[in-house]
Amino acid sequence: MTKTLTGKFASADTARNAHEDLIDTGFPSEVVYLDRDRGEVKVITSADAAPEAREVLRRHKPIGIEETQG
Repeated sequence: MTKTLTGKFASADTARNAHEDLIDTGFPSEVVYLDRDRGEVKVITSADAAPEAREVLRRHKPIGIEETQG
């Protein structure tokens, strides 16, 4: 089962940093998406890897993290 985590950030620069951090941590760039206009980063991952993705997003102090199944 996959999960999509969406981190919402106060600035595009912070979102970009979170995006780069996820990729540097080992998440494939094909499953990490940056929306600079909205200041959001989405990562599609397995349920097992979701806690690690959530932790990476939290390092960048998001306004919120939304999680959906599927």
